Amino acid sequence: MKPTELGRAGEDIAVTYLQKQGFRILARNYRFGKAEIDVISLKGNRLSVVEVKWRSSADYGLPQSFVTSKKQRLLVYAANHFVQSRDMDVEVSLDIIGILRTKNKQIIEFIENAYHFF
Repeated sequence: MKPTELGRAGEDIAVTYLQKQGFRILARNYRFGKAEIDVISLKGNRLSVVEVKWRSSADYGLPQSFVTSKKQRLLVYAANHFVQSRDMDVEVSLDIIGILRTKNKQIIEFIENAYHFF
């Protein structure tokens, strides 16, 4: 599978997971400037800005450990634009969904408020 196909498959898994948790999906692959948010979802008054990371092995670290500080800043930049352009009054949570998928199993970890900027 190509990297873009893997990314899309990981986002599909994340979207399904979020929907089962009661989130409504507002956007996928939201772009603003150089920033991209994988998934934006809403549950109650909580806007979840989700970065999805997928790995087939934890040999070099868990998937969620690959969200860099630069990526975090870009997510904040895009999240601010999303909220302001829609005049939303919500609590914003910067979250990560880490997916570790090996031949025999799939582990999904939803890390809410993975980093704080708001």
